[in-house]
Amino acid sequence: MEMNITLNGSGAGEYQITKTNDFLEACYLTNTSSGIWQSGSALTTTLPFLLTQLFVVLFLDRILLSVLKPLHQPRIVAHITCGVLLGPTFLGETDLARSYVIPYKTTMVLETFANLALVYYMFLVGLEMDFSLILGCGTKPLTFAIAGILLPLGVGFGLFFLALSNSHDFDAEGSMFWAIVLTSTNFPDLARVLANLKLLHSDIGRTAMCSAIISDLCSWLLLVVAISILNTSKYYALLSTTIFVLVSVFLIRPALSWLIGCTSKGEQGNIYITDNHVWFILAGIVLFGFITDACGSHSIFGAFMFGVIMPQEYEHEHGNMIRSTVIEKLDDFVTGILMPLFFLVSGLRTDVAFMLSKTPWIIVMLVVVVSCAAKIASAFLVSLLYRMPPREGLALGLLMNTKGVLALVILNTGRNIKALNNQSFPLMVLSLLVMSSLVEPIIAYTYQPKHLVNYRNRTIQRATTKLRILVCVHSIRNVSGILSLLNLSNATNQSPLCIFCVHLVELTGRASTAVLIVHDEFKPTNNRTKTETGQINIAFDNFEKRNTAVTVRTITAVSPYATMHVDVCNLAEDKRVALIILPFHKQMNADCRMGNINSTFADVNHNVLMNAPCSVGILVDRGLGSKRVDSQHGQQQVAEQIAMLFIGGPDDREALAYAWRMAGHPNVRLTVVRFILRKDAALMVEEREKKMDDEYIYEFKFKTMQDSSINYMEKVVKNSQETIAAIRTMGDVYDLYVVGRGKGVKSPSTLELSNWSICPELGIIGDLLGSSNFALHASVLVVQQYSYGSPMTPNLSNRSNDDDNDQDEGYQS
Repeated sequence: MEMNITLNGSGAGEYQITKTNDFLEACYLTNTSSGIWQSGSALTTTLPFLLTQLFVVLFLDRILLSVLKPLHQPRIVAHITCGVLLGPTFLGETDLARSYVIPYKTTMVLETFANLALVYYMFLVGLEMDFSLILGCGTKPLTFAIAGILLPLGVGFGLFFLALSNSHDFDAEGSMFWAIVLTSTNFPDLARVLANLKLLHSDIGRTAMCSAIISDLCSWLLLVVAISILNTSKYYALLSTTIFVLVSVFLIRPALSWLIGCTSKGEQGNIYITDNHVWFILAGIVLFGFITDACGSHSIFGAFMFGVIMPQEYEHEHGNMIRSTVIEKLDDFVTGILMPLFFLVSGLRTDVAFMLSKTPWIIVMLVVVVSCAAKIASAFLVSLLYRMPPREGLALGLLMNTKGVLALVILNTGRNIKALNNQSFPLMVLSLLVMSSLVEPIIAYTYQPKHLVNYRNRTIQRATTKLRILVCVHSIRNVSGILSLLNLSNATNQSPLCIFCVHLVELTGRASTAVLIVHDEFKPTNNRTKTETGQINIAFDNFEKRNTAVTVRTITAVSPYATMHVDVCNLAEDKRVALIILPFHKQMNADCRMGNINSTFADVNHNVLMNAPCSVGILVDRGLGSKRVDSQHGQQQVAEQIAMLFIGGPDDREALAYAWRMAGHPNVRLTVVRFILRKDAALMVEEREKKMDDEYIYEFKFKTMQDSSINYMEKVVKNSQETIAAIRTMGDVYDLYVVGRGKGVKSPSTLELSNWSICPELGIIGDLLGSSNFALHASVLVVQQYSYGSPMTPNLSNRSNDDDNDQDEGYQS
């Protein structure tokens, strides 16, 4: 069916339009009529129109992102909605839009820029792919991925014939693209969804991530096969594309690695990544796209392959630096500026009104519902095989329904070769929109994993055998002090240390950063590069090698600062740790005074203190472990002087327990100072707490009376002034002060100091030592004991987990 329309466009000449179900053809005549751009030349008016389109799509896209974010909607929903709103369904067919924003004659230029954006975007996707995750994922994610490919593949074929076989312009070739779309799961968008839902470290999160990578790769393979089959020279296309992939992997990849290694080394072995490296890589992206296009495949596949063959950080010493530099140069411009043009083109091709006029409502509903159910059903069936709770199987199926740019690429590829028409293309775009919009809200409101794990050793006092510690670091500057503290924690074969190091990284607007959280679960630990994450991992790996009674696992947690404490607390519960160690948000400057690094770190520490499932320690590092003396044999470490100040209360007892453990280290000299109130001081301490303090101090004195490395003394004080004076008399001879936070303790010896507290997360004494000049060279560890009377404490009488085994299971539901 053809329909001819003639209309006048301001500043754009007269249009002759031919519209069918398959395409819309617009022929225009260039004239000299003065329009808004003061020119009748098509060449000179292209740029102003392109700038207008770019402004409109960016403006509307950002508004939709801001509006939909509180509704738990992924970014792809805002992008698709933006394109649909600007398309013929809503604003695209208005006279204003067709005359001044999206005239037909600019379509070719718009699509050219959109395809160029897609080429560079798919390069970034390939660049961020880490195939080592697949090698270490195990059979469970592989089974979910295979089931999530086979069942949706069959559903896609059947659904296409069921819904559109009676259509006037039915084309069976379109069924391949529907089927491939249903098999895909967008890895970057899924990572962000999991990060927002705090499921990245859970078992279901790790399974979904690994399955998504496998699904994406298989979807890519199926797309290449489909394009090659539909090519007029299909045997040539398949053969040449296969040869190109093999040459890229086995010849170009090692040559590229060697070339980068030769050209990035400067004087004294330093690594230099220059702009020339970036420019050659940008040219290589276009070249690879041209080659695959000449082979009969899509140009985006070549760009994707070029990103895949870039050196990985565990394969090449400069791999991560190259990747991070290219991402830094390209990511914001490609994803923030160019990619919205691709979503606009997709929206211009999505005429929902035309589709609804040709498709019965019952068919539309059937396609949307069955498309959503395909992945859910496959995941649910596999979950029964692995005897997972049904709720987890359904949640995993919903997560695997997360669609993204790859799904749109598949549909647009089918539209380009006219395998999909104005009826089948919008129908599947609508299904994608519904699938992606339902995932996060449904899981956020219905799937709440129970993170409570029944374990008894939530405090240092209870951890009589193995001590499990979760240490958090924001940057490499935190590592030295925390490692020194761990070294003083006296790991022995009778009482070993199990350390979980968490590198806390802020989740920014870049979707790829969420991928970091799973890398350390599977990636090889050898040959790491000297990036910040790599340096942190290397430091803790070396610490483990030097201490036979220490086991270390490193994890990277990526989330916004506002919810970072949720990841920390969930990890602590999942790993059944007794102590969380956090770095203080201030660090020592060159003048030996504490300066602000990032005030948001203080909020993270405060939130962890309020929600932690175990005891918490905050380390104010002033060069702990750096004291050394010269000898004929080089540098030798001298004894560490540690002072424990005991006021009273559960936090002080926990701090004493940790200091007591340190005292077993052969290189530690411990001094415990207990401040006792004079008889005429007002008594504000509960009798029960005082009795517990006396009993614990008595036990400590009795068991350490023969230990020459431990010195115990008592100081009698009446008020805060006498407490400060007593601390000053101790001098500046200690390397570390260990104190309790004093939460809930009201004592005359510290009460007046509470009005002058600057950093309440350190407690009264901790804040005094952390900011006063008399402890200028001493580090401070402030300890808060976990309260077993809190509502989140599980029923310990029905304990089912062994606290001292080494198994690190995922979150329990």
